[in-house]
This record gives sequence, C-alpha cells and structure tokens, in this order.
Amino acid sequence: MADVKTIHYDAVTAPIITEKSTILSEQNKVVFRVPLEATKPQIKEAVENLFKVDVLAVNTIVQKGKTKRFRGTKGRRSDIKKAIVTLKDGQSIDVATGL
Repeated sequence: MADVKTIHYDAVTAPIITEKSTILSEQNKVVFRVPLEATKPQIKEAVENLFKVDVLAVNTIVQKGKTKRFRGTKGRRSDIKKAIVTLKDGQSIDVATGL
C-alpha cells in the first residue's frame, strides 16, 4: 500500500502563482493544480494534512486545452484541473517557499 503522505502529494500537484491567484490570496484562498481524477474531499484532506491548516471549501475548475499549431501541424494542449481552496480566517499558506 502506498504511503499516506505520497497520496497527499499526488492529490496536490503544484501551486498556481499568477496575478489572479495573488489577488485571491487576499481573501484567504489558494490555487493549486491537481490531477483530473482528484475529487474535492481528496483535495481537502491533502491540503489539511500537508500544510496543517483548516479548509472551509474547495472549488474546482477544469480548463480545457487550447488547440495550437506548431510548424503547420495541429496539436492540442492538455486539460488542466485547478482547485481553489478557501482557508479558515487567520490561516495562510506561503506557496513561494514550498514544503
């Protein structure tokens, strides 16, 4: 059986650091990239155990991949799933430093 901590690392791939996610951080929200198969309860449990914070809500978004051209050949980017995690007031995650 896989280690429990490994399962949590699989549920949360990476933080997303953009201008929009920085604005959301002022509202106690953090944005993570997650696998397409990850569910909201799995994401909530992973964030609570990895960062030792209380999660109030998890919202997910599936961003469809764009169709692009490379040297005349049509290709398609992969779909991306994002999770917006709302934290309890007074708690924060510093995504710049990592784990």
